[in-house]
Amino acid sequence: AGITEEIMQVALDQAREGRMHILGEMAKGLGTVRPEMRDTVPRVITIQIPQDKIGAVIGPGGKMIREITETTGTKIDIGEEGLVKVASTDAVAAQRAVDWIRGLTAKAEVGVVYDGKVARVVDFGAFITFLGQQDGLCHISELAEERVGKVTDVVKEGDQVKVVVLAVDDRGKVKLSMRGVDQETGELSEVERRPPPPRRDGPRDRDRDRPRRVRSE
Repeated sequence: AGITEEIMQVALDQAREGRMHILGEMAKGLGTVRPEMRDTVPRVITIQIPQDKIGAVIGPGGKMIREITETTGTKIDIGEEGLVKVASTDAVAAQRAVDWIRGLTAKAEVGVVYDGKVARVVDFGAFITFLGQQDGLCHISELAEERVGKVTDVVKEGDQVKVVVLAVDDRGKVKLSMRGVDQETGELSEVERRPPPPRRDGPRDRDRDRPRRVRSE
């Protein structure tokens, strides 16, 4: 006895039901918005830095890059062309390492206000670290609008401050000021205390020369 038409029909119906069930389950999966990768999924973030800043990221004897990797728990590879790869299973840690590296390689801009930390106090002023590991000098005359007798009357080591960049010389040394900078908001006073020399070919563009607002790095 062969396979009857009735048996064949039952088999086809069962196969059809099976296919429809599988398609239904697939549709459920496709209809669901897939979330972003979990924070524990291994990932590599790639950024480009200037070649002349590679040394700043590595540090003397590799001190800086070791500090970054040990603090964030990431693995960092730097190519000769300045291509940096940050690997981690922790998304927050990876981003922290990237921000750290960007801070080390960013350039201070004259007229911009930055968040900083008082690294060292001397008789003539305070050395302030900002933009990651960059530092600059805030002379005692630039600590406040009023005359300052002692640097420690205004700041102490470890204080968080807001400073505006006054100048960057050819050797990369940065001059900073706290005068006219609101230490709560980072806003500059409306009075332009250091207007550049008047242009000979016409009036100066006040908006162009006005220092810009605070930048946190």
